[in-house]
Amino acid sequence: MTQFTAAPTRPATADTASPFGPLEAPLFIGSEIYRGSSYGRMHPLRVPRVSTVMDLTRALGWLPAAQYQTSPRAKPAALRRWHSAKYVAALQAAERVQAVSEEVKARHHIGTISNPVFPEIYRRPATAAGGSILAGERLAQGGVIYNPAGGTHHGMPDRANGFCYLNDPVLAMLSLRHHGAERIAYVDIDAHHADGVEHGFAGDPDVLMISTHEENLWPKTGKLADDAGGSALNLPVPRGFNDSEMAYVLEELILPAVVNFAPDAVVLQCGADAVTEDPLAHLDLSNNAHWSVVAALRPLAPRYLVLGGGGYNPWSVGRLWTGVWAVLNGHEIPDRLPPTAEQVLRGLEFKGHRLGRNPPEHWFTTLRDDPRPGPVREQIREAVTLLRRRRGLR
Repeated sequence: MTQFTAAPTRPATADTASPFGPLEAPLFIGSEIYRGSSYGRMHPLRVPRVSTVMDLTRALGWLPAAQYQTSPRAKPAALRRWHSAKYVAALQAAERVQAVSEEVKARHHIGTISNPVFPEIYRRPATAAGGSILAGERLAQGGVIYNPAGGTHHGMPDRANGFCYLNDPVLAMLSLRHHGAERIAYVDIDAHHADGVEHGFAGDPDVLMISTHEENLWPKTGKLADDAGGSALNLPVPRGFNDSEMAYVLEELILPAVVNFAPDAVVLQCGADAVTEDPLAHLDLSNNAHWSVVAALRPLAPRYLVLGGGGYNPWSVGRLWTGVWAVLNGHEIPDRLPPTAEQVLRGLEFKGHRLGRNPPEHWFTTLRDDPRPGPVREQIREAVTLLRRRRGLR
Protein backbone atom coordinates (compact mmCIF):
# COMPACT_ATOMS: atom_id res chain seq x y z
CA MET A 1 0.00 0.00 0.00
CA THR A 2 1.19 3.51 -0.76
CA GLN A 3 2.68 5.31 2.22
CA PHE A 4 1.45 8.83 2.94
CA THR A 5 2.85 11.50 5.22
CA ALA A 6 0.67 13.44 7.62
CA ALA A 7 0.30 17.16 7.18
CA PRO A 8 1.68 19.40 9.93
CA THR A 9 -0.70 20.43 12.67
CA ARG A 10 -2.13 23.92 12.35
CA PRO A 11 -2.29 25.41 15.85
CA ALA A 12 -5.55 26.51 17.37
CA THR A 13 -6.11 30.24 17.25
CA ALA A 14 -5.98 32.26 20.44
CA ASP A 15 -9.73 32.61 20.87
CA THR A 16 -10.32 28.88 20.40
CA ALA A 17 -7.26 27.55 22.25
CA SER A 18 -7.82 24.27 24.06
CA PRO A 19 -6.42 23.68 27.58
CA PHE A 20 -5.34 20.22 26.41
CA GLY A 21 -1.95 19.45 24.93
CA PRO A 22 -1.26 16.88 22.19
CA LEU A 23 -2.37 13.36 23.06
CA GLU A 24 0.54 11.04 23.74
CA ALA A 25 -1.55 7.92 23.09
CA PRO A 26 -4.96 7.22 21.56
CA LEU A 27 -7.86 8.15 23.81
CA PHE A 28 -11.01 6.04 24.22
CA ILE A 29 -14.17 7.97 25.12
CA GLY A 30 -16.92 5.85 26.69
CA SER A 31 -19.65 5.84 29.30
CA GLU A 32 -21.60 3.45 31.48
CA ILE A 33 -24.86 4.95 30.18
CA TYR A 34 -24.73 2.51 27.26
CA ARG A 35 -24.77 -0.49 29.56
CA GLY A 36 -28.31 -1.80 29.69
CA SER A 37 -29.75 1.06 27.63
CA SER A 38 -31.99 -0.20 24.85
CA TYR A 39 -34.33 1.24 22.24
CA GLY A 40 -36.83 -1.50 23.08
CA ARG A 41 -37.02 -5.28 23.04
CA MET A 42 -37.70 -5.60 19.29
CA HIS A 43 -35.68 -2.63 17.99
CA PRO A 44 -32.39 -3.34 16.15
CA LEU A 45 -30.62 -1.29 18.83
CA ARG A 46 -31.76 -3.57 21.62
CA VAL A 47 -28.30 -5.18 21.56
CA PRO A 48 -25.32 -4.09 23.68
CA ARG A 49 -22.53 -2.53 21.65
CA VAL A 50 -20.34 0.12 23.32
CA SER A 51 -20.39 -1.64 26.70
CA THR A 52 -19.18 -4.81 24.97
CA VAL A 53 -16.25 -2.94 23.44
CA MET A 54 -15.38 -1.42 26.82
CA ASP A 55 -15.50 -4.84 28.48
CA LEU A 56 -13.52 -6.60 25.75
CA THR A 57 -10.76 -4.00 25.57
CA ARG A 58 -10.35 -4.15 29.34
CA ALA A 59 -10.41 -7.96 29.38
CA LEU A 60 -7.59 -7.89 26.83
CA GLY A 61 -5.58 -5.41 28.89
CA TRP A 62 -5.83 -2.77 26.18
CA LEU A 63 -7.61 0.01 28.08
CA PRO A 64 -5.50 1.46 30.91
CA ALA A 65 -7.08 4.26 32.93
CA ALA A 66 -4.81 6.85 31.32
CA GLN A 67 -6.32 6.12 27.89
CA TYR A 68 -9.96 6.21 28.97
CA GLN A 69 -12.16 9.25 29.45
CA THR A 70 -15.77 9.24 30.52
CA SER A 71 -17.88 11.09 28.01
CA PRO A 72 -19.57 14.26 29.20
CA ARG A 73 -23.20 14.86 28.36
CA ALA A 74 -23.49 17.67 25.85
CA LYS A 75 -25.36 20.67 27.16
CA PRO A 76 -28.36 21.96 25.20
CA ALA A 77 -26.43 25.06 24.15
CA ALA A 78 -23.76 22.87 22.55
CA LEU A 79 -26.37 20.81 20.71
CA ARG A 80 -27.99 24.00 19.42
CA ARG A 81 -24.89 24.73 17.38
CA TRP A 82 -26.58 22.56 14.75
CA HIS A 83 -29.88 21.25 16.12
CA SER A 84 -32.89 23.51 16.57
CA ALA A 85 -33.82 24.71 20.06
CA LYS A 86 -37.34 23.30 19.73
CA TYR A 87 -36.03 19.89 18.77
CA VAL A 88 -33.56 19.71 21.67
CA ALA A 89 -36.34 20.75 24.04
CA ALA A 90 -38.64 18.10 22.55
CA LEU A 91 -36.05 15.37 23.24
CA GLN A 92 -35.66 16.55 26.83
CA ALA A 93 -39.43 16.60 27.31
CA ALA A 94 -39.82 13.14 25.76
CA GLU A 95 -37.34 11.71 28.25
CA ARG A 96 -39.00 13.49 31.15
CA VAL A 97 -42.56 12.24 30.47
CA GLN A 98 -41.71 9.14 28.36
CA ALA A 99 -44.25 10.11 25.72
CA VAL A 100 -44.76 12.57 22.87
CA SER A 101 -47.80 14.21 21.33
CA GLU A 102 -48.88 13.47 17.79
CA GLU A 103 -47.73 16.96 16.83
CA VAL A 104 -44.23 16.33 18.18
CA LYS A 105 -44.12 12.92 16.51
CA ALA A 106 -45.06 14.43 13.16
CA ARG A 107 -42.67 17.36 13.42
CA HIS A 108 -39.61 15.77 15.02
CA HIS A 109 -40.03 12.07 14.12
CA ILE A 110 -39.64 10.86 17.70
CA GLY A 111 -41.99 8.30 19.16
CA THR A 112 -41.96 6.34 15.90
CA ILE A 113 -41.06 2.69 15.32
CA SER A 114 -37.58 3.64 14.12
CA ASN A 115 -36.99 6.40 16.67
CA PRO A 116 -38.92 5.31 19.76
CA VAL A 117 -39.25 6.98 23.11
CA PHE A 118 -37.05 5.07 25.57
CA PRO A 119 -35.76 5.89 29.07
CA GLU A 120 -32.54 7.60 27.93
CA ILE A 121 -33.86 9.17 24.72
CA TYR A 122 -32.10 12.46 25.50
CA ARG A 123 -29.25 11.50 27.82
CA ARG A 124 -27.85 8.68 25.68
CA PRO A 125 -27.48 10.60 22.38
CA ALA A 126 -26.41 13.72 24.28
CA THR A 127 -23.63 11.67 25.87
CA ALA A 128 -22.46 10.34 22.50
CA ALA A 129 -22.55 13.89 21.15
CA GLY A 130 -20.71 15.17 24.20
CA GLY A 131 -17.92 12.71 23.54
CA SER A 132 -17.58 13.81 19.93
CA ILE A 133 -17.65 17.50 20.84
CA LEU A 134 -15.00 16.87 23.49
CA ALA A 135 -12.92 15.03 20.90
CA GLY A 136 -12.78 18.15 18.76
CA GLU A 137 -11.31 20.06 21.70
CA ARG A 138 -8.93 17.33 22.83
CA LEU A 139 -7.57 17.05 19.29
CA ALA A 140 -6.72 20.76 19.03
CA GLN A 141 -3.01 19.99 19.23
CA GLY A 142 -3.18 16.66 17.46
CA GLY A 143 -3.70 13.00 18.31
CA VAL A 144 -6.07 10.07 17.93
CA ILE A 145 -9.47 9.62 19.62
CA TYR A 146 -11.96 6.76 19.46
CA ASN A 147 -15.60 7.36 20.37
CA PRO A 148 -17.42 4.13 19.46
CA ALA A 149 -20.73 5.54 20.70
CA GLY A 150 -20.53 8.20 18.00
CA GLY A 151 -21.30 7.93 14.33
CA THR A 152 -25.02 8.81 14.42
CA HIS A 153 -24.81 10.16 10.89
CA HIS A 154 -28.52 10.29 9.99
CA GLY A 155 -29.67 12.85 12.57
CA MET A 156 -31.15 16.04 11.11
CA PRO A 157 -31.25 19.55 12.60
CA ASP A 158 -34.93 19.39 13.53
CA ARG A 159 -35.74 15.68 13.61
CA ALA A 160 -34.61 12.19 14.45
CA ASN A 161 -33.75 10.00 11.50
CA GLY A 162 -32.71 6.38 11.11
CA PHE A 163 -32.22 5.56 14.84
CA CYS A 164 -30.21 8.80 15.22
CA TYR A 165 -31.61 11.48 17.51
CA LEU A 166 -28.60 13.80 17.27
CA ASN A 167 -25.84 14.05 14.69
CA ASP A 168 -22.61 13.73 16.61
CA PRO A 169 -20.35 13.59 13.51
CA VAL A 170 -21.58 17.04 12.47
CA LEU A 171 -21.09 18.34 16.00
CA ALA A 172 -17.61 16.78 16.13
CA MET A 173 -16.63 18.46 12.88
CA LEU A 174 -17.92 21.81 14.08
CA SER A 175 -15.91 21.33 17.28
CA LEU A 176 -12.78 20.39 15.34
CA ARG A 177 -13.18 23.50 13.22
CA HIS A 178 -13.75 25.68 16.29
CA HIS A 179 -10.47 24.37 17.69
CA GLY A 180 -8.30 25.02 14.68
CA ALA A 181 -8.93 22.31 12.07
CA GLU A 182 -9.82 24.30 8.97
CA ARG A 183 -10.08 21.42 6.48
CA ILE A 184 -11.82 18.19 7.43
CA ALA A 185 -12.10 14.92 5.54
CA TYR A 186 -15.04 12.78 6.61
CA VAL A 187 -14.96 9.13 5.50
CA ASP A 188 -17.98 6.91 6.10
CA ILE A 189 -17.92 3.12 5.51
CA ASP A 190 -21.26 2.36 7.15
CA ALA A 191 -23.68 0.31 5.03
CA HIS A 192 -26.05 3.30 4.98
CA HIS A 193 -25.45 6.68 3.38
CA ALA A 194 -24.38 9.56 5.62
CA ASP A 195 -27.35 11.74 4.69
CA GLY A 196 -27.29 13.89 7.83
CA VAL A 197 -23.61 14.74 7.55
CA GLU A 198 -24.03 15.54 3.87
CA HIS A 199 -26.94 17.83 4.75
CA GLY A 200 -24.73 19.59 7.28
CA PHE A 201 -21.77 20.32 5.02
CA ALA A 202 -23.08 20.36 1.44
CA GLY A 203 -21.25 22.97 -0.59
CA ASP A 204 -18.55 23.56 2.05
CA PRO A 205 -15.21 23.81 0.19
CA ASP A 206 -13.25 22.97 3.35
CA VAL A 207 -15.00 19.63 3.88
CA LEU A 208 -14.54 16.47 1.84
CA MET A 209 -17.15 13.76 2.47
CA ILE A 210 -16.60 10.24 1.14
CA SER A 211 -19.33 7.66 1.70
CA THR A 212 -19.34 4.03 0.61
CA HIS A 213 -22.77 2.49 1.18
CA GLU A 214 -25.06 -0.21 -0.15
CA GLU A 215 -27.01 0.97 -3.17
CA ASN A 216 -30.80 1.15 -2.78
CA LEU A 217 -30.56 0.62 0.98
CA TRP A 218 -32.33 3.07 3.27
CA PRO A 219 -32.20 6.12 3.19
CA LYS A 220 -31.68 5.65 -0.58
CA THR A 221 -29.69 8.88 -0.85
CA GLY A 222 -26.05 9.28 -1.87
CA LYS A 223 -26.41 8.41 -5.53
CA LEU A 224 -23.25 8.26 -7.61
CA ALA A 225 -24.18 11.50 -9.35
CA ASP A 226 -24.85 13.36 -6.10
CA ASP A 227 -21.83 15.47 -5.11
CA ALA A 228 -23.38 17.72 -2.42
CA GLY A 229 -22.33 20.88 -4.16
CA GLY A 230 -18.86 19.57 -4.83
CA SER A 231 -18.18 18.47 -1.25
CA ALA A 232 -18.97 14.76 -1.51
CA LEU A 233 -17.90 11.58 -3.23
CA ASN A 234 -20.74 9.08 -2.98
CA LEU A 235 -20.02 5.48 -3.90
CA PRO A 236 -23.11 3.25 -3.71
CA VAL A 237 -21.89 -0.36 -3.93
CA PRO A 238 -23.79 -3.49 -4.96
CA ARG A 239 -24.84 -6.30 -2.66
CA GLY A 240 -22.04 -8.70 -1.82
CA PHE A 241 -19.37 -5.96 -1.66
CA ASN A 242 -16.27 -7.91 -0.61
CA ASP A 243 -12.85 -7.35 0.96
CA SER A 244 -11.07 -7.15 -2.38
CA GLU A 245 -13.49 -4.50 -3.57
CA MET A 246 -13.06 -2.44 -0.42
CA ALA A 247 -9.27 -2.68 -0.77
CA TYR A 248 -9.61 -1.43 -4.36
CA VAL A 249 -11.84 1.49 -3.31
CA LEU A 250 -9.48 2.37 -0.47
CA GLU A 251 -6.37 2.38 -2.65
CA GLU A 252 -7.83 3.92 -5.79
CA LEU A 253 -10.32 6.44 -4.38
CA ILE A 254 -10.37 7.08 -0.64
CA LEU A 255 -6.64 7.51 0.00
CA PRO A 256 -5.82 9.57 -3.11
CA ALA A 257 -8.82 11.84 -2.55
CA VAL A 258 -7.97 12.46 1.10
CA VAL A 259 -4.28 13.04 0.38
CA ASN A 260 -5.13 15.46 -2.43
CA PHE A 261 -7.49 17.33 -0.10
CA ALA A 262 -4.73 17.76 2.55
CA PRO A 263 -7.01 17.84 5.61
CA ASP A 264 -6.16 19.13 9.06
CA ALA A 265 -8.38 16.38 10.51
CA VAL A 266 -9.82 13.07 9.39
CA VAL A 267 -13.08 11.75 10.84
CA LEU A 268 -13.89 8.10 10.10
CA GLN A 269 -17.37 6.72 10.68
CA CYS A 270 -16.70 3.00 11.08
CA GLY A 271 -20.18 1.49 11.11
CA ALA A 272 -20.12 -2.27 11.59
CA ASP A 273 -23.17 -3.06 9.49
CA ALA A 274 -21.26 -3.68 6.26
CA VAL A 275 -20.00 -7.09 7.45
CA THR A 276 -21.61 -10.31 6.28
CA GLU A 277 -23.31 -11.12 9.58
CA ASP A 278 -25.24 -7.87 9.93
CA PRO A 279 -29.03 -8.39 9.81
CA LEU A 280 -29.93 -5.06 8.17
CA ALA A 281 -27.57 -4.93 5.18
CA HIS A 282 -26.45 -7.22 2.36
CA LEU A 283 -22.73 -6.59 2.03
CA ASP A 284 -19.98 -9.20 2.44
CA LEU A 285 -17.04 -7.57 4.21
CA SER A 286 -14.99 -9.10 6.98
CA ASN A 287 -13.84 -6.93 9.85
CA ASN A 288 -10.36 -7.00 8.31
CA ALA A 289 -11.61 -4.57 5.65
CA HIS A 290 -12.68 -2.04 8.26
CA TRP A 291 -9.40 -2.35 10.12
CA SER A 292 -7.46 -1.73 6.92
CA VAL A 293 -9.34 1.54 6.42
CA VAL A 294 -8.71 2.55 10.04
CA ALA A 295 -4.97 1.95 9.67
CA ALA A 296 -4.61 3.57 6.26
CA LEU A 297 -6.28 6.85 7.19
CA ARG A 298 -4.37 7.41 10.41
CA PRO A 299 -1.22 9.04 8.96
CA LEU A 300 -3.09 11.39 6.62
CA ALA A 301 -3.80 14.19 9.11
CA PRO A 302 -2.52 15.26 12.51
CA ARG A 303 -5.97 14.89 14.05
CA TYR A 304 -7.83 11.59 13.74
CA LEU A 305 -11.27 10.84 15.17
CA VAL A 306 -12.80 7.39 14.74
CA LEU A 307 -16.52 6.94 15.44
CA GLY A 308 -18.81 3.92 15.58
CA GLY A 309 -22.10 3.94 13.70
CA GLY A 310 -24.40 1.16 12.53
CA GLY A 311 -24.12 -2.50 13.41
CA TYR A 312 -26.88 -4.71 14.74
CA ASN A 313 -25.32 -8.09 15.47
CA PRO A 314 -23.84 -7.86 18.97
CA TRP A 315 -20.97 -10.26 18.27
CA SER A 316 -19.86 -8.76 14.97
CA VAL A 317 -20.06 -5.21 16.35
CA GLY A 318 -18.19 -6.01 19.56
CA ARG A 319 -15.44 -7.89 17.77
CA LEU A 320 -15.03 -5.32 14.98
CA TRP A 321 -14.99 -2.24 17.19
CA THR A 322 -12.62 -3.84 19.70
CA GLY A 323 -10.29 -4.54 16.79
CA VAL A 324 -10.48 -0.88 15.78
CA TRP A 325 -9.01 0.04 19.15
CA ALA A 326 -6.28 -2.59 18.70
CA VAL A 327 -5.34 -1.12 15.32
CA LEU A 328 -5.21 2.43 16.66
CA ASN A 329 -2.83 1.31 19.42
CA GLY A 330 -0.74 -1.16 17.45
CA HIS A 331 -1.84 -4.11 19.60
CA GLU A 332 -1.45 -7.56 18.12
CA ILE A 333 -4.82 -9.26 17.73
CA PRO A 334 -4.53 -12.76 19.20
CA ASP A 335 -5.57 -15.84 17.26
CA ARG A 336 -7.47 -17.03 20.33
CA LEU A 337 -9.00 -14.77 22.92
CA PRO A 338 -8.07 -15.23 26.58
CA PRO A 339 -10.80 -16.69 28.81
CA THR A 340 -11.74 -13.30 30.28
CA ALA A 341 -12.47 -11.87 26.83
CA GLU A 342 -14.20 -15.02 25.66
CA GLN A 343 -16.48 -14.78 28.68
CA VAL A 344 -17.60 -11.31 27.58
CA LEU A 345 -18.65 -12.63 24.17
CA ARG A 346 -20.33 -15.74 25.57
CA GLY A 347 -22.40 -13.49 27.81
CA LEU A 348 -24.06 -11.71 24.88
CA GLU A 349 -27.57 -12.45 23.65
CA PHE A 350 -29.38 -11.68 20.42
CA LYS A 351 -32.97 -12.39 21.35
CA GLY A 352 -35.64 -12.44 18.69
CA HIS A 353 -33.29 -13.08 15.75
CA ARG A 354 -32.19 -16.29 14.08
CA LEU A 355 -28.52 -15.24 14.30
CA GLY A 356 -28.78 -15.48 18.06
CA ARG A 357 -30.01 -19.07 18.16
CA ASN A 358 -26.85 -20.97 17.24
CA PRO A 359 -23.96 -18.51 16.99
CA PRO A 360 -20.77 -20.07 15.57
CA GLU A 361 -17.96 -20.83 17.98
CA HIS A 362 -15.52 -18.32 16.47
CA TRP A 363 -17.81 -15.46 17.50
CA PHE A 364 -16.83 -16.33 21.07
CA THR A 365 -13.15 -17.17 20.65
CA THR A 366 -11.71 -14.71 18.12
CA LEU A 367 -11.84 -11.09 17.07
CA ARG A 368 -10.65 -11.50 13.50
CA ASP A 369 -12.94 -12.82 10.77
CA ASP A 370 -11.66 -14.98 7.96
CA PRO A 371 -10.97 -12.71 4.97
CA ARG A 372 -13.73 -12.45 2.39
CA PRO A 373 -11.99 -11.76 -0.94
CA GLY A 374 -13.62 -11.87 -4.32
CA PRO A 375 -13.61 -10.32 -7.78
CA VAL A 376 -13.64 -6.55 -8.18
CA ARG A 377 -16.73 -6.01 -10.28
CA GLU A 378 -16.72 -3.74 -13.30
CA GLN A 379 -19.51 -1.63 -11.80
CA ILE A 380 -17.20 -0.65 -8.97
CA ARG A 381 -14.22 0.00 -11.24
CA GLU A 382 -16.30 2.28 -13.44
CA ALA A 383 -17.74 4.18 -10.50
CA VAL A 384 -14.30 4.72 -8.96
CA THR A 385 -12.95 5.97 -12.30
CA LEU A 386 -15.82 8.45 -12.58
CA LEU A 387 -15.28 9.76 -9.04
CA ARG A 388 -11.53 10.06 -9.54
CA ARG A 389 -12.12 12.20 -12.62
CA ARG A 390 -14.60 14.33 -10.71
CA ARG A 391 -11.91 15.17 -8.12
CA GLY A 392 -9.23 15.64 -10.76
CA LEU A 393 -7.21 12.64 -9.58
CA ARG A 394 -4.79 11.16 -12.09
